[in-house]
Amino acid sequence: MQLHPMQRSSRGMTARDQFLAMAFAQITFRESLRDIEACLRGCAHLYAMGIRGNITRTNLAYANEYRDWRVYEALAQVLIRKARRLYADDTNGLDLSEMVYAIDSTTIDLCLSMFPWAHFRRTKAAIKLHTQLDLNGPIPVFMSITDGSVHDVHFLDQIAFEPGSIYVIDRGYLDFARLFRIEQAKAYFVIRAKRNTKFYVLESRPVDKNTGLRCDQTIRLSTRKGKIDYPKRLRRISYFDTKTGKRLVFLTNHFDLPALTIATIYKSRWQIELFFKWIKQNLRIKAFFGTSENAVRTQIWIAVCVYLMVACLNKIHGIDESLTRILQILSVNVFQKVPFNQLLTDYSTRDDDLLISNQLTFNNL
Repeated sequence: MQLHPMQRSSRGMTARDQFLAMAFAQITFRESLRDIEACLRGCAHLYAMGIRGNITRTNLAYANEYRDWRVYEALAQVLIRKARRLYADDTNGLDLSEMVYAIDSTTIDLCLSMFPWAHFRRTKAAIKLHTQLDLNGPIPVFMSITDGSVHDVHFLDQIAFEPGSIYVIDRGYLDFARLFRIEQAKAYFVIRAKRNTKFYVLESRPVDKNTGLRCDQTIRLSTRKGKIDYPKRLRRISYFDTKTGKRLVFLTNHFDLPALTIATIYKSRWQIELFFKWIKQNLRIKAFFGTSENAVRTQIWIAVCVYLMVACLNKIHGIDESLTRILQILSVNVFQKVPFNQLLTDYSTRDDDLLISNQLTFNNL
């Protein structure tokens, strides 16, 4: 925390107080800084919750404006390491020895007049949340926040690729020079091809068309730039999805896995879409308590920390509940001095009672 001091000493609000207040806002779906202040002032045991400072709208606004957001990015990295250890024995359902990561981004629209720094389009502002997701969990391994004008493919320049791991990428990231960096790192990628990709076939392998596969080929890029950017062989797999009626073409540098497994790996990329949907629906990352870049980044990183804490809580206590359910229980019991396991037991009992009550009422009709 001391590595990123504020411009002046905080008047009664430490980084810990700021984090707890903003995490409280995330968990209980507060609407504004005034709303946060009013709710916390109504609590008689803030000290027991760990809050030592004076939580006022002014103090919180100043802290969000001037305390460096990298404090909470660093905290998120600590929680990421803990969450990955907890979920290390989980399976991604692919039955692979390699680690599998999904890479994608989501756009958060903003008002141009209030967020002029978030460049996107002439009449629109936005920020992008670029994410590398460990599919065992799923846990965000690496994240980057940029303005909306930054192209997705630049996120690949920030990733330290792990040898032997598989990176699942959408076709918006198709850049053969960057894909060759993954090859040079002795890692693998699975990416959708674009229709205008020029190539010639070196070898074709037989496929079972009853599985949806249409072809499994070894190719090389045929254009001059393609040969420079990616001078080695690629594997091209065509797959017909009977559910959507779409024909999907994948490119990969992994020649050892069955062609159908490659298609299944790409299908698992959908987990990152579910992750983005979850955080947008359950956390406050679309409406912000401040308009500066520092305030927006602070709020997003604290939201990510809340997600990671809920994920860790789920694993530490062996809870057989969805993260949404856990967050709902926390939101209405945030001031209770009750062990979380007991809260879950109480809510489970109440649900059973409610079910029995409804059933009796139905029978009486």
